[in-house]
Amino acid sequence: MLGFAILLVLLAIGSPIAFAVLLAVVGHVSTLPFNVSLVAQRIFAGLDSFSILAIPLFVLAGELMNESGITSRIINFANALVGHMRAGLAQVNIWASVIFAGLSGSAVADTSALGRVFIPTMEKEGYPRSFAAALTAASSVIGPMIPPSIPVIIYALITSGVSVPALFLAGVTPGLFLAVGLSIYVYCFAGHYAPLKEKLTTKERLKAFVDAWIPLFMPIFIVGSILTGIVTPTEAAAFAAAYALVAGMFILKSLKLTQLPSIFVRAMRDSSVILIVIAVVAAANWLLTFSRVPQTVSAMVLEQVSSPWMFLLLVNVILLVVGLFLEGIAAMLILLPILHPIAMSLGIDPVHFGIVVIFNLMIGLVTPPMGICLFVSNSIANVGIASISRQIMPMFLVELAVLMLITFVPSTVTFLPRLFGY
Repeated sequence: MLGFAILLVLLAIGSPIAFAVLLAVVGHVSTLPFNVSLVAQRIFAGLDSFSILAIPLFVLAGELMNESGITSRIINFANALVGHMRAGLAQVNIWASVIFAGLSGSAVADTSALGRVFIPTMEKEGYPRSFAAALTAASSVIGPMIPPSIPVIIYALITSGVSVPALFLAGVTPGLFLAVGLSIYVYCFAGHYAPLKEKLTTKERLKAFVDAWIPLFMPIFIVGSILTGIVTPTEAAAFAAAYALVAGMFILKSLKLTQLPSIFVRAMRDSSVILIVIAVVAAANWLLTFSRVPQTVSAMVLEQVSSPWMFLLLVNVILLVVGLFLEGIAAMLILLPILHPIAMSLGIDPVHFGIVVIFNLMIGLVTPPMGICLFVSNSIANVGIASISRQIMPMFLVELAVLMLITFVPSTVTFLPRLFGY
């Protein structure tokens, strides 16, 4: 109880999640017949995993691809596909996020990289700046769903046994559903902002594809090598970083040697934020397991909820609320050790449950008051969080509809993994 009270107080005053959890763990351990140094051992044990190495490597690969100047190539290719449609530039924004998702696996990276291009460009074409910022943030939720995906790797690490390739495949359909849903929304409600554009010729489309083949091949290379069993996810992440480095320096020739130090520094900084949280929460999970909290909570929930569908609905409500205040990865690390065993007890497919949890918490990145992608988008648009939040509400409803679809129609998530034998 002391640790929980410390955690609530620190979160209430705005303390970083890693430090709040660490102090809560230390506070609780100090009341037990243990040496506090045991906390440090559990922290290091939490990072003692070969699979965790995939996280900084994928972050580095994303940074290298971002700095290689491929954003414009992705946008040109998306424009060749959907730029001529009603609300064409808004459609390009959405489908550029689909392509970019295969490079970074991060919603924040998507918002930052594409927002710098789309927000001012959409404003020039007649779209309200707040709408452009909201759409960029909303479509960035696609990023962690389509592989490679950092949240998927973390989910597999926490649950110890759920297949990463199966989760990668399962995330594709929800990501595409969201892209289609947002496309329908902008087609119906944003078409009046800008005039229709002429359809590009076949030659122009072919040129856009040729220019974009390097970023397009990367996710195919990553997922394909994992699915065929040639490499593990960690080895695939290393290949992805090497591929991005070679492509940027020797094929595109847009990446300079002088840029590498700053790229590596950013990758280390961003990775450190994730890894610190993973390490500290590993210690918290050890303490919870020692105190039999997951088993106690599971027994209490199973006494009240016997239907898998009721449990999934309850989990969605809890995660949507939690996502308002906690970053998605931190929320997964804290809640999954409790929720995952209950889901398994009720016979819920672990891959299905994983994608529902990840998609739900990624929605939290674009919901006020703590949506990180909202803040990133506003840092570019500078129109105010309230203005962006008003514009993003209909898009949030689209995301909520997709969440309900993948929750209550499991085959939409499990179809691809089963097709490939997972």
